[in-house]
Amino acid sequence: MTAPAVPAATSPGTASRAKAWATRAPLLPALIFMIVVTQLPFVATLVISLFDWNALYPDDRSFNGLGNFSTVLSDSALRSSVTTTVLLTASVVLISLVLGLAIALLLDRKFRGRGLVRTMMITPFLLVPVAAALMWKHVLYNPEYGLLNGMLVWLGDLLGFTPPQPDWISEMPLPAVALSLIWQWTPFMTLILLAGLQSRPLEQYEAARLDGADNWQIFRHLTLPHLRRYLELGALLGSIYIVQNFDAVFTITRGGLGTANLPYAIYEEFYQAQDYGVASAAGVLVVIGSLIIAMFALRVVSSLFREEGSRA
Repeated sequence: MTAPAVPAATSPGTASRAKAWATRAPLLPALIFMIVVTQLPFVATLVISLFDWNALYPDDRSFNGLGNFSTVLSDSALRSSVTTTVLLTASVVLISLVLGLAIALLLDRKFRGRGLVRTMMITPFLLVPVAAALMWKHVLYNPEYGLLNGMLVWLGDLLGFTPPQPDWISEMPLPAVALSLIWQWTPFMTLILLAGLQSRPLEQYEAARLDGADNWQIFRHLTLPHLRRYLELGALLGSIYIVQNFDAVFTITRGGLGTANLPYAIYEEFYQAQDYGVASAAGVLVVIGSLIIAMFALRVVSSLFREEGSRA
């Protein structure tokens, strides 16, 4: 009579691999979905960027290599859009950081109704970008019934002078776009910096006050060094999003008056000039720039987690 077979013992390595796959398997559908939705379109864009492809001349499609990238870097209009993108991003990020830091310092203090004020402060960031841009264009900037000119009239009546009634969008187009973005992104910076303020070690502040340090010295030598990583994180994340901003430029100025940034220039190349190759090349450059910024942002986030872990 044949003895029953004894199952072979499972090795520890095989068991650990099986456990790892059992843990990761539920995530595979989401991973496949993300690859299909994000990576495949980017690969298609990368392929199209290598072709001379204009929808107005469908029979003249041909392989162009890196020629479209050379066109993007040499075309004066596209170079101007790159300059506009850099100016818009730098101004919005820097001013939003300064205002966010000031507001975070105020909201870090204890006062009655602080929770309500904090909720109201983040409201601009929760608005749909197109709705926020439309509000600034029609409610605030309109030269005939806008709130800004209405306030100037009120001040003129109060102080006895004839106030100017500027056309804000026509006379200062890029600052008008930047101001709407600053209003929307300052709450984002405030949230990041407020989280940093609430994680600071209070015992160091008590020791500094016992040693006779004033508020400015405490802010300069304790608060700012502690917030450095949070400032970097806010600047990097804000830069990633504002570099790709399209809504404010399209809604407020339609890319005119020198406000066309790189996303709007890509829109014009793709939908108006129908030059798919050049538009795809410009889009690839934007993605590469965003990935470089994101890489630094991830490094800052990982360093923040390490610092919090070592402090815990």
